[in-house]
Amino acid sequence: MSVAAATPPVLEARGLVRSFGGVRAVDGVSLAVRAGELLALIGPNGAGKTTCFNLIGGQLRPEAGTVRLAGADITGLPPPRVFRAGVGRTFQITATFGSMTVRENVQMALLSHARRLFGLWRPARERMRREAEALLARVGMAEQAERACGVLAYGDLKRVELAIALAGAPRLLLMDEPTAGMAPAERGALMALVVRLARESGIAVLFTEHDMDVVFGHADRVVVLDRGRVLAEGTPEAVRADPRVRAAYLGWISV
Repeated sequence: MSVAAATPPVLEARGLVRSFGGVRAVDGVSLAVRAGELLALIGPNGAGKTTCFNLIGGQLRPEAGTVRLAGADITGLPPPRVFRAGVGRTFQITATFGSMTVRENVQMALLSHARRLFGLWRPARERMRREAEALLARVGMAEQAERACGVLAYGDLKRVELAIALAGAPRLLLMDEPTAGMAPAERGALMALVVRLARESGIAVLFTEHDMDVVFGHADRVVVLDRGRVLAEGTPEAVRADPRVRAAYLGWISV
């Protein structure tokens, strides 16, 4: 399924700049992602991918440029406000409460989004139980709802983390190395799930990834960063064939 170019972008970042110690880690980066679209942000280590993510997610404030979510300016807002504005995020290293059950982890995310963590009149485990179970069903983890996260296989933890990110009903989902540490079969299954959820719910997805099979197999478009700048942008096929990408990354990217 292609995403119409005329569709207004959910995420629109323009002219982002951020320096560290005199080095511009991000130098005028612009990108846009539309509802239901998967955009891959790729490049070698040090290209500026994580800094871009942190500028969009609020962990860093840009020195220049703007970030707009569904037309609203969220530039420089702190992460909690970015989250409540409709931006979900998963990380390269999963972050769940190992002693809590799968369902309880998702319930905590739902309660946080609803601002109901304090002043509870009944145990948290009874609140938003059905909503948590519905999210787990969407990511294929309903049958493991009562298991502790600490005993789950890594691929299942990634699915739980995805359910936690969906608890905030995001319009934009940022995924930092979503398949890192996973077996090849698990990678394909997870990304197929992400594609389905994005299409069904109209979620815009921006993800970084070092596995080029994942990128070229699942992204609708690809942005290539080189030393903090956009080197190339387009469909996976166009980026793979781009002579600039071949020249810069010969041996890093299969052509």
